[in-house]
Amino acid sequence: MTSTTQSTRNRLDRAFNPRSVAVVGDKQALGYMWLRSLSSFKGKVYSVQIDPGEFPGIAELGVTNYLSLLDIPEPVDYVIAAVPRAVAPGIVEDCIRKEVGGVCFFTSGFAETDTGEGIRLQREIADMASAAGLNLIGPNCVGIYNPEIGLRHTAAQAYGEKGSVGFIAQSGTHATLFSILGEQNGIKISKSVSYGNAVILDSTDFLEYLGEDEGTEIIGLYVEGVKEGRRFFDCLRHVARRKPVVIWKGGETEEGARATASHTGALAESGIVWQTVIKQCGAIKVDSLEEMIDTVKALLYVKPIKGTGVGLIAMSGGQAVVIADVFARTGLEIPLLSQRSYKRLAAFFNIIGGSYRNPLDISSTFLMADNGASSLNSMLDVLGSDPGIDCIALELFPVIRPLSKDAETADPILDAISDFKKRAKPFIIIVTTANSDALATEMRDKLVQRGIPSFSSFERAAKTVKKLAEFYQSRKALSQN
Repeated sequence: MTSTTQSTRNRLDRAFNPRSVAVVGDKQALGYMWLRSLSSFKGKVYSVQIDPGEFPGIAELGVTNYLSLLDIPEPVDYVIAAVPRAVAPGIVEDCIRKEVGGVCFFTSGFAETDTGEGIRLQREIADMASAAGLNLIGPNCVGIYNPEIGLRHTAAQAYGEKGSVGFIAQSGTHATLFSILGEQNGIKISKSVSYGNAVILDSTDFLEYLGEDEGTEIIGLYVEGVKEGRRFFDCLRHVARRKPVVIWKGGETEEGARATASHTGALAESGIVWQTVIKQCGAIKVDSLEEMIDTVKALLYVKPIKGTGVGLIAMSGGQAVVIADVFARTGLEIPLLSQRSYKRLAAFFNIIGGSYRNPLDISSTFLMADNGASSLNSMLDVLGSDPGIDCIALELFPVIRPLSKDAETADPILDAISDFKKRAKPFIIIVTTANSDALATEMRDKLVQRGIPSFSSFERAAKTVKKLAEFYQSRKALSQN
């Protein structure tokens, strides 16, 4: 690590782990969104506002207000600026004089507008920050999220618990949605950042930072464009050899590229170039927020998948046909089992209307039977020991067999699934909705509490299994080079 990189990292540490935060320009018209989000912050929060009409509302929140950042008597580690763009250069100057650890500009209206004034102001604040070595995040972004210390950019985000997944996003919306939807899927954030127009700090800086962060084990990245392609490539290759990196590239189509220019002012690169870079570096490519969440969730909770042979268990004959088609079309194998496995299944598989080739069709009556959990455990054991099976996928149908509604009451099926996940091959659950979203959500929530990944469709599950199988095979090949 160069001395310049180390210096940037030290300043970023102050921004990502601040003891004090100042919000400049938050207003009642926006519901004091930043000050309210920081109600969970463990450190000190200050307000900087010159409009006397805002003073009473800020005081009601219990926050001390100052007329200038320079008036705050103590050091400030992190600044959030929500001011008109014309005021931005003055705020940057104050941040430099105050020697803050970093400043996030929520303010938009810069180069992404493709107007002379927006471009001029962006260049001005960039030149000022660059000359002073100021860590400027954005503009046009929501900045840093650190749940462990309650540093948030919306009150909807969880706080108080440290996770192991880092997330870097050029889009503020994607950063926010990943943290909220991820929490619902058992994904807990270590640190996250939205960086917008990237006039100073780009995706490479944050990838480098989270790559060195001991608390971050998996990194997700949404990117629209990078400023230094070679540096990004070298950084990604270095980080991806040590931690899984999942990349969602926005703007791969002509229309998407046009949208990125007006969103963050990013220049789009060829989709083929990105696919090549991601593959060569051993990262994982995804194409949507749903794929990002599914892939990260599987990396967290599914054991490494060493091959493409999948054992499938469906809740009916029709579903068995559909799940087999979906997994096969994705490029996965649904092999016949060994003769030994079939002999073991024949000894206890007596479900009316069921079958046990692969997929196993366990019929609608199975899970409601008194010995349903015991039979499921036996089936999973057979698939878990079959040499042709690398991963097992089980469909649960909440309308047929909801799990116990009482969190304190043991559920034999859930217990069997939990036990098998701990001791056997890679294992996932597919919770199909049927006609009850509520029951499906309830079931997924109970599985999350046990650290069991579930997917809402056969398609999403199959794509995820394929991505992980390819990732672990690629990682093995790269480690041998």
